[in-house]
Amino acid sequence: MSPRAACRLEQLGFTDVYDYVPGKSDWMAAGLPRGGESAQTPYAGDLASHDVPTCPIGDPLATAEKALREHRVCVVVSADSTVVGALYPDDLRNSGPDATIDETMHPGPTTVRANEPVDPLLERMRHADIDGILVTDPEGRLLGLFHRHHAA
Repeated sequence: MSPRAACRLEQLGFTDVYDYVPGKSDWMAAGLPRGGESAQTPYAGDLASHDVPTCPIGDPLATAEKALREHRVCVVVSADSTVVGALYPDDLRNSGPDATIDETMHPGPTTVRANEPVDPLLERMRHADIDGILVTDPEGRLLGLFHRHHAA
């Protein structure tokens, strides 16, 4: 919304008015609510699972053991939830007892934005033979995990 429109809404008594400067594309890439025609298109962020196990970077690898026993991946995140890596169950077996998450993780996992259309994404995932992909906002913060079966 333009600054002029935001000012007018405040004049009319609205208290929670925001002038979202980055624009509509950034808004949708962040997985924020949308309307109109774009609301009819299924995006990765709409179907992603939001209960993704995370592991703080810098922690001992042992802190990730429970998550890795229960899930196929633990997403390594910074303090502000920026995705920096991923851990997998085999990483526990291949690391020493004093290993840390940042020493063991696979850095820079592939991610997509929340406004990634589902159909082309599914095709790319089939071609790459992967079942899941991380969904992040434009700043790289974790929003969820999109699985191919979410679109079934």
